[in-house]
Amino acid sequence: QMQLVESGGGLVQAGGSLRLSCAASGRRISSWTMGWFRQAPGKEREFVAAISWSGGSTYYADSVKGRFTISRDNYKNMVWLQMNSLKPEDTAVYYCAAGNGLGVRDGGTYDYWGQGTQVTVSS
Repeated sequence: QMQLVESGGGLVQAGGSLRLSCAASGRRISSWTMGWFRQAPGKEREFVAAISWSGGSTYYADSVKGRFTISRDNYKNMVWLQMNSLKPEDTAVYYCAAGNGLGVRDGGTYDYWGQGTQVTVSS
């Protein structure tokens, strides 16, 4: 089993930045694709970003491309999501997940999920 714990969420003004962290325990993340998803109230969960096991490939939703950056450190068993130029529409609960890499944008391919961290962007 792998446990994922997100942190770093909070309230920020539009245009500001936040850095989300995801700490893994129980298993090494080194062989897993890691992703970030988010869910806003009344909306379905959506893909935000993903990074391959080696860190060599990254994937982003069009809505965050150029503003968010995903990174990982397999030795530290950590994943991060740097979020810049935040917009009110980025407000959501953000989830870290570990998956098999087959369909990085599909939440159904992820086996482990964190409990989420709230990000609120005020206008």
